[in-house]
Amino acid sequence: MARHIYACPLRWSDMDAFGHVNNVVFLRYLEEARIDFMFTQAAEAGAGEFAGGSVVARHEIDYKRPLVHRPEPVTIETWVTRIGGASLTVSYEIKDVAEDGTETVYVTASTVVVPYNLAEGRPRRISPVEREFLSRFMDEQPAGCAA
Repeated sequence: MARHIYACPLRWSDMDAFGHVNNVVFLRYLEEARIDFMFTQAAEAGAGEFAGGSVVARHEIDYKRPLVHRPEPVTIETWVTRIGGASLTVSYEIKDVAEDGTETVYVTASTVVVPYNLAEGRPRRISPVEREFLSRFMDEQPAGCAA
């Protein structure tokens, strides 16, 4: 099973008063990884319809441990756990991976995304080309969040 890997930079402004990345900032990190996956990588693979519009129907996030600001980016792995007719579920892990393969997971999360026709102002079906692209990243294993 393939996962999309995104190196997400940490910004000084992401920290809260307690010296770690604020909980709400993690949603921005997920968005950055999802855009890189669904817009950039999908378009490069010939499935660029997602860039025409999509909306988030649901987020679920579990905070595992605090993430402190540093100059190195954090790794966000993204994969697909469900493909429906007009929605999909994307799962994520925000983590560090040491040279020896040891992982430190900060967040597990999932997002329900609905493709959206902006011109018509309504949801749309997932196209066969999009489905084929998403299927390459399909895994039944959700990202540690309660289902």
